[in-house]
Amino acid sequence: MKQVIVNPEKCVGCMQCMLACAVAHSRSESLFAAVQETPKPRARVHVGAGMFNQGFPNRCRHCDPAPCQLACLTGAIFRDAATHTVFVNPDRCINCASCAMACPYGVLRFHEHAAAPPGKTVAVKCDNCDARVARGQIPACVEVCKTGALVYDEITHAMNEKTRQVARTMSADAAAQGLPDTVALYNTLKQAAVKAGAAIRR
Repeated sequence: MKQVIVNPEKCVGCMQCMLACAVAHSRSESLFAAVQETPKPRARVHVGAGMFNQGFPNRCRHCDPAPCQLACLTGAIFRDAATHTVFVNPDRCINCASCAMACPYGVLRFHEHAAAPPGKTVAVKCDNCDARVARGQIPACVEVCKTGALVYDEITHAMNEKTRQVARTMSADAAAQGLPDTVALYNTLKQAAVKAGAAIRR
C-alpha cells in the first residue's frame, strides 16, 4: 500500500506542502476561496528547522500500533481497516490532548476545522488526503513538492531505492578517496561485464 515517504535531505524549506495541505483540507479546495473561509484551513504537515537549519517536513506516520490511538480516552482516534490510515473523529474528540502527549513525532494540533462541529476545538492530524486518493489523486503535499522531499510510494520500493542511493553515494566517496589497485581493477572489470551484458540483451 502506498504512503507518503519523507526524504528530509531533499527538503529546501519552501513550505509549499503546508500551503497545499491547508487548501486541500478547506471546504472549497481553492486557494483564493480558502483564505475567506471560517475557520481558516490549516496545514497538517509542518515544516520545521533541522539541526543545520535545513527544512524537515514533519507529518503523521500512521504508526501501527498508534500511540495516539492507544492514549485516546474517548475512542475518537481510529484506524481505517482498508487504508490503514489513522483518523480523528471530531464528534468524539474532547480536546484532552492525551494523543498529543503520546505522539512521538509531535504532529497533532488542536483547533477548529471544517469537518468539526462549529466552534469546537479538536485534535487535527494528517489523514493521508484520503478524499483526494479516493478520487485517484495523490496527496496534496506530494503533488506540490518539486524536490522529492515528499513522495507517494510503496514503502518497500522506497526503501530499496534509498538503499541504492546510499550504495551509489558510498561508491562515489570511496572512488574519490582512491581505491587499492586490486579493488579498482575489480570494479572496472565488473562495470565492463555489466555493460557487455546490457549490450548482449539489446
